[in-house]
Amino acid sequence: MLTLHAAPLVLPVGAAPVPDGAVAVEGDRIAAIGPYEQLASAYPGARVRRWPGVITPGLRQWHGTWLLTRTYHPDPREAAELGEEPIDGDGLAALEMTDARWGSSARRGLQRMLRYGTTAVAAGPISNPAVRTALARSGLTVVSALQAPGIIPEVSLDPFANAYDLAGAVAAPLAVGARADLAAFDVPDEAALTATGAASCVATVLAGRLMHRRA
Repeated sequence: MLTLHAAPLVLPVGAAPVPDGAVAVEGDRIAAIGPYEQLASAYPGARVRRWPGVITPGLRQWHGTWLLTRTYHPDPREAAELGEEPIDGDGLAALEMTDARWGSSARRGLQRMLRYGTTAVAAGPISNPAVRTALARSGLTVVSALQAPGIIPEVSLDPFANAYDLAGAVAAPLAVGARADLAAFDVPDEAALTATGAASCVATVLAGRLMHRRA
Protein backbone atom coordinates (compact mmCIF):
# COMPACT_ATOMS: atom_id res chain seq x y z
CA MET A 1 0.00 0.00 0.00
CA LEU A 2 1.24 3.48 -0.81
CA THR A 3 1.64 5.70 2.25
CA LEU A 4 1.88 9.45 2.54
CA HIS A 5 4.03 10.61 5.44
CA ALA A 6 2.96 14.22 6.02
CA ALA A 7 4.27 16.96 8.31
CA PRO A 8 4.22 20.76 8.61
CA LEU A 9 7.72 20.80 7.10
CA VAL A 10 9.65 18.29 4.97
CA LEU A 11 13.44 18.79 4.87
CA PRO A 12 14.75 16.63 2.01
CA VAL A 13 18.40 17.88 2.34
CA GLY A 14 19.96 18.95 -0.97
CA ALA A 15 16.60 20.36 -2.10
CA ALA A 16 14.31 23.15 -0.92
CA PRO A 17 12.22 22.58 2.22
CA VAL A 18 8.56 21.78 1.57
CA PRO A 19 6.10 23.49 3.93
CA ASP A 20 2.99 21.39 4.62
CA GLY A 21 4.76 18.63 2.75
CA ALA A 22 4.64 14.89 2.35
CA VAL A 23 6.73 11.94 1.25
CA ALA A 24 4.95 9.24 -0.74
CA VAL A 25 6.31 5.78 0.00
CA GLU A 26 5.51 2.71 -2.08
CA GLY A 27 7.06 -0.53 -0.91
CA ASP A 28 10.61 0.25 0.15
CA ARG A 29 11.03 3.25 -2.17
CA ILE A 30 10.16 6.94 -2.22
CA ALA A 31 7.58 7.55 -4.96
CA ALA A 32 7.26 11.33 -4.64
CA ILE A 33 8.07 14.34 -2.47
CA GLY A 34 6.04 17.53 -2.50
CA PRO A 35 3.20 19.56 -1.01
CA TYR A 36 0.71 17.37 0.84
CA GLU A 37 -2.34 18.57 -1.10
CA GLN A 38 -0.59 17.84 -4.39
CA LEU A 39 0.40 14.32 -3.39
CA ALA A 40 -2.98 13.60 -1.80
CA SER A 41 -4.63 14.46 -5.13
CA ALA A 42 -2.14 12.33 -7.06
CA TYR A 43 -2.60 9.35 -4.73
CA PRO A 44 -6.23 9.48 -3.53
CA GLY A 45 -6.20 5.96 -2.10
CA ALA A 46 -3.00 6.36 -0.09
CA ARG A 47 -2.84 5.73 3.63
CA VAL A 48 -1.86 8.95 5.41
CA ARG A 49 0.41 9.14 8.43
CA ARG A 50 0.61 12.64 9.87
CA TRP A 51 3.55 13.60 12.04
CA PRO A 52 4.18 16.76 14.07
CA GLY A 53 7.15 18.96 13.26
CA VAL A 54 9.52 17.95 10.48
CA ILE A 55 10.26 14.96 8.26
CA THR A 56 13.91 14.41 7.35
CA PRO A 57 16.03 11.69 5.81
CA GLY A 58 17.04 8.92 8.20
CA LEU A 59 20.12 9.70 10.28
CA ARG A 60 23.54 8.04 10.31
CA GLN A 61 25.14 6.78 13.51
CA TRP A 62 28.89 7.21 12.97
CA HIS A 63 29.97 5.22 16.02
CA GLY A 64 28.12 1.99 15.40
CA THR A 65 31.11 -0.24 16.14
CA TRP A 66 31.68 1.46 19.50
CA LEU A 67 28.01 1.34 20.45
CA LEU A 68 27.60 -2.31 19.48
CA THR A 69 30.90 -3.88 20.57
CA ARG A 70 32.27 -1.63 23.33
CA THR A 71 29.01 -0.58 24.97
CA TYR A 72 26.43 -2.60 26.88
CA HIS A 73 22.75 -1.72 26.52
CA PRO A 74 21.01 -2.97 29.66
CA ASP A 75 17.93 -5.14 29.54
CA PRO A 76 14.93 -3.33 31.09
CA ARG A 77 14.87 -6.12 33.67
CA GLU A 78 18.33 -4.98 34.78
CA ALA A 79 17.29 -1.36 35.28
CA ALA A 80 17.25 -1.54 39.07
CA GLU A 81 20.82 -2.81 39.09
CA LEU A 82 22.40 -1.20 36.03
CA GLY A 83 20.13 1.69 35.13
CA GLU A 84 18.85 2.34 31.63
CA GLU A 85 21.76 4.19 30.00
CA PRO A 86 24.45 2.55 27.82
CA ILE A 87 27.46 1.30 29.79
CA ASP A 88 31.08 1.41 28.63
CA GLY A 89 34.55 1.78 30.14
CA ASP A 90 34.99 0.54 33.71
CA GLY A 91 31.29 -0.22 34.04
CA LEU A 92 31.44 -2.54 31.07
CA ALA A 93 34.65 -4.18 32.33
CA ALA A 94 32.84 -5.13 35.54
CA LEU A 95 30.17 -7.09 33.66
CA GLU A 96 30.42 -10.76 32.68
CA MET A 97 29.91 -10.58 28.93
CA THR A 98 29.25 -13.71 26.88
CA ASP A 99 28.66 -13.85 23.13
CA ALA A 100 24.94 -14.35 23.76
CA ARG A 101 24.81 -11.35 26.07
CA TRP A 102 26.63 -9.25 23.49
CA GLY A 103 24.08 -10.28 20.86
CA SER A 104 21.17 -9.31 23.09
CA SER A 105 22.83 -6.00 23.93
CA ALA A 106 23.37 -5.26 20.22
CA ARG A 107 19.70 -5.94 19.42
CA ARG A 108 18.61 -3.53 22.15
CA GLY A 109 21.17 -0.96 21.00
CA LEU A 110 19.92 -1.12 17.43
CA GLN A 111 16.32 -0.72 18.59
CA ARG A 112 17.37 2.31 20.62
CA MET A 113 19.13 3.79 17.57
CA LEU A 114 15.80 3.63 15.73
CA ARG A 115 14.29 5.79 18.48
CA TYR A 116 16.78 8.48 17.45
CA GLY A 117 15.82 8.42 13.78
CA THR A 118 18.83 6.31 12.82
CA THR A 119 18.56 4.28 9.62
CA ALA A 120 22.27 3.80 8.80
CA VAL A 121 25.13 2.59 10.99
CA ALA A 122 28.80 3.15 10.29
CA ALA A 123 30.60 0.01 11.36
CA GLY A 124 33.93 -1.62 10.71
CA PRO A 125 34.62 -5.36 10.86
CA ILE A 126 32.82 -6.93 13.83
CA SER A 127 34.37 -10.13 15.18
CA ASN A 128 31.52 -11.21 17.46
CA PRO A 129 29.16 -13.38 15.36
CA ALA A 130 26.15 -12.64 17.58
CA VAL A 131 26.62 -8.89 17.09
CA ARG A 132 27.16 -9.34 13.34
CA THR A 133 23.91 -11.29 13.12
CA ALA A 134 21.99 -8.68 15.10
CA LEU A 135 23.23 -5.93 12.81
CA ALA A 136 22.51 -7.91 9.64
CA ARG A 137 18.96 -8.68 10.77
CA SER A 138 18.18 -5.13 11.90
CA GLY A 139 17.56 -3.84 8.38
CA LEU A 140 19.67 -0.74 9.03
CA THR A 141 22.06 0.17 6.24
CA VAL A 142 25.70 -0.48 7.13
CA VAL A 143 28.10 2.16 5.83
CA SER A 144 31.85 2.62 6.11
CA ALA A 145 33.23 4.11 9.30
CA LEU A 146 36.46 5.28 7.63
CA GLN A 147 35.42 8.94 7.60
CA ALA A 148 33.88 8.99 11.07
CA PRO A 149 34.68 12.26 12.88
CA GLY A 150 36.85 10.80 15.63
CA ILE A 151 36.12 9.18 18.97
CA ILE A 152 33.27 10.70 20.89
CA PRO A 153 34.08 11.87 24.44
CA GLU A 154 31.06 10.02 25.80
CA VAL A 155 28.68 7.41 24.46
CA SER A 156 25.72 8.95 22.65
CA LEU A 157 22.94 7.39 20.63
CA ASP A 158 22.16 10.82 19.17
CA PRO A 159 23.65 11.24 15.66
CA PHE A 160 23.67 15.01 16.20
CA ALA A 161 26.38 14.53 18.82
CA ASN A 162 28.82 14.37 15.89
CA ALA A 163 27.13 16.67 13.39
CA TYR A 164 26.96 20.45 13.09
CA ASP A 165 23.83 20.46 10.97
CA LEU A 166 21.19 18.22 9.43
CA ALA A 167 23.22 17.59 6.28
CA GLY A 168 26.05 16.24 8.41
CA ALA A 169 23.73 13.92 10.34
CA VAL A 170 21.74 12.26 7.56
CA ALA A 171 22.67 9.06 5.78
CA ALA A 172 21.44 10.29 2.37
CA PRO A 173 18.99 12.93 1.09
CA LEU A 174 15.36 12.13 0.45
CA ALA A 175 15.01 11.51 -3.29
CA VAL A 176 12.46 9.93 -5.59
CA GLY A 177 13.47 6.33 -6.27
CA ALA A 178 15.74 6.11 -3.22
CA ARG A 179 15.17 3.69 -0.36
CA ALA A 180 12.45 5.03 1.92
CA ASP A 181 14.49 5.77 5.03
CA LEU A 182 13.12 8.78 6.88
CA ALA A 183 12.38 10.14 10.30
CA ALA A 184 9.97 12.60 11.91
CA PHE A 185 10.90 14.94 14.76
CA ASP A 186 8.62 17.02 16.96
CA VAL A 187 10.39 20.33 16.35
CA PRO A 188 9.38 23.32 14.18
CA ASP A 189 12.43 23.59 11.92
CA GLU A 190 16.02 22.55 11.23
CA ALA A 191 17.53 25.00 13.72
CA ALA A 192 15.38 23.58 16.51
CA LEU A 193 16.25 20.04 15.45
CA THR A 194 20.00 20.57 15.61
CA ALA A 195 19.62 22.37 18.95
CA THR A 196 17.29 19.77 20.48
CA GLY A 197 18.86 16.68 18.96
CA ALA A 198 17.42 13.42 17.78
CA ALA A 199 15.73 12.63 21.09
CA SER A 200 12.83 14.59 19.59
CA CYS A 201 12.21 11.70 17.14
CA VAL A 202 8.58 10.59 16.96
CA ALA A 203 8.84 8.11 14.07
CA THR A 204 11.45 6.21 12.08
CA VAL A 205 10.70 4.58 8.73
CA LEU A 206 13.20 1.99 7.52
CA ALA A 207 12.90 0.79 3.92
CA GLY A 208 9.25 1.86 3.96
CA ARG A 209 8.42 0.14 7.24
CA LEU A 210 7.42 2.07 10.34
CA MET A 211 9.99 0.73 12.81
CA HIS A 212 9.57 3.25 15.62
CA ARG A 213 6.64 5.37 16.72
CA ARG A 214 6.78 7.29 19.95
CA ALA A 215 3.79 6.59 22.14
